[in-house]
Formats: sequence, structure tokens, C-alpha cells
Amino acid sequence: MKKIAMIFAGQGSQAIGMGRDFFDNTDIAKEMFEEAGKRVGLKFDELIFGEHELLGQTAYTQPSILLIQMIAYRLFKDKCPNVKAELFLGHSLGEFSALCASGAIDYVDAVELVHRRGQLMQDACTDIEAGMMVVMGLDDEAVEKICTDAQKEGKKVWPANYNQDGQLVVAGMRSDLASLEQTFKDAGAKRALLLNMSVASHCELLSPAQIPLRSLMESMISDSFEAPVISNVTTAPYSTKKEAVELLTEQLVKPVKYKQSILAIADDVDIAIEFGNGATLKGLNKRIAPNLETYTISDMKSLLEVAEQICK
Repeated sequence: MKKIAMIFAGQGSQAIGMGRDFFDNTDIAKEMFEEAGKRVGLKFDELIFGEHELLGQTAYTQPSILLIQMIAYRLFKDKCPNVKAELFLGHSLGEFSALCASGAIDYVDAVELVHRRGQLMQDACTDIEAGMMVVMGLDDEAVEKICTDAQKEGKKVWPANYNQDGQLVVAGMRSDLASLEQTFKDAGAKRALLLNMSVASHCELLSPAQIPLRSLMESMISDSFEAPVISNVTTAPYSTKKEAVELLTEQLVKPVKYKQSILAIADDVDIAIEFGNGATLKGLNKRIAPNLETYTISDMKSLLEVAEQICK
């Protein structure tokens, strides 16, 4: 039996209409839309399938992404009930989906949790002009040094997402990030681009959200892990409620080490399956660990194709 990593992308993987094929063709998807919507007072079909302005706001993006990922995962498990994960891994928000897939939190609780997480993140960045910038074509050490030097000058900038070699996302105050654009380019970056985001993820600006998020997680997460989850913070596996609460509280203000996590697990698993909209992680994996074969499940067609390959 091949060893499988079940993986989940984070914010930025969303798109209008995602999950529509699941919704139109399965009762499970319709039920999950309804149950999740009742919990948080949202009509997810209107939010995701219409051109709704709220889908771009963190507090609504996060539960929408998680819901579609959990539907894809549930449908796969129904098709392949005997297939077990060796481990679960997510990118940023995706770590909460990984936790949910592991069995440590119910999907309806998880939808509410990340909805509240998104609200807390937005609240922490209200009135401070926060933002994020992607730096392309520069090695990690060079980006880290520029951030450290800028911090010594009083600027609020931090490495936030280690996506792949030559792609690191930096978070902080928007004006401070903008002031470093030329510095990154002078150091050899091919591109330093401010992203269309009003939240600075995975940096110290989110510290006000840590205590309330911890409280929410304490009431929702259990010790029922089917398999370990890989921490974005440490790249190591965890499988207890205590570790989950601690590490996901830290994850708010610490960088996502996705590249390092994939390198850490590449020799321990044979394939990875990405659940939810798009193929963001498949693309990253191809560049990080070319020998790690990654499948994606984002609609009924891909669900059936992957099930045929995996459930033999």
C-alpha cells in the first residue's frame, strides 16, 4: 500500500464557483453547505457561486475554502474508505483543514473556527494598513537579512510564507513593505510585488488574535487524530489537542514553512493528494520535491480519476 499525504491549500486558492460540481452532483455537498451555513449564519451557495464581494474578505474566504476542501475529502473517503493517510499537511489556513481531515475537529466546528479566525485577523489589522509582498528570485537568506536590517530601522516586516526556492512572501506594514521593493530588487530579486491583501498573515501584527483564537480552539479540538498533522511552524508532526492548540496559536505570528515541510516528508510518503479548488500545492510540490507525485481533487471528474488510481 502506498503511503499518502493528504494536503490542503490556504488563502489565495479560492475562486468564484469553486465546488459547484460537487454541489450540483452530490447530496453530501448540499448537506454540508447547509449545515455549515446554519452554524455561521451564511448562505455558502450564494457566497461562493455568486459574484459576492464578501468572498474576498478573510473572514469569509477562510470558511469557504475549508468547506470545499472538506467536501472533496469526504467524497474521496466515501469512494475509498480503506485508504488511510500517513499524515496530513496544510498551507496556512490549510493546516486547519488538515486538522479537520485528521478527525481532531468536526467540519462544522472547523468552519466556525476559521470564520472567527478570519474575523480576528481582520480586527488585528484594522486601521494599521497591513499588507503582504511576494519576493521572487531571491534566496531565503537574502530576504531574511533585508527584513532583519529593516527591523533594526524600526520597520515592521517579517518573512511569512516559505513557498518554494525563490518565492518567499513577506508580511508587515504596507508602507514598510513598499519601501523595501527597490531594496529587494537591488539584491537580485526578479520581482517584489505588493499583494492585494489588507491582512498581514503570520507575523507579529496578529498577536492580538492569539488569545481569543486559543480559547476557541480549546473548546473545539479533540485528541482524535487518525494520523499526525505536520506543523507549519516546526515542520514536525503532532497528534494531540495540546500540541494543536499551541502550534496553531503560534502559527498566527510565525512563518509558514511549507517548502521545508514538503522536504521533511518527501522521503516518508509516496504520493500526495490535494483537496479543494485548484492545484496550488501540486505546482509548488513539483518544484520543491519533483519525485513526490501529487494528485488533485477539485471536481467530480478528478475525484473519479484519483479514486481509480488510488483505490485499486
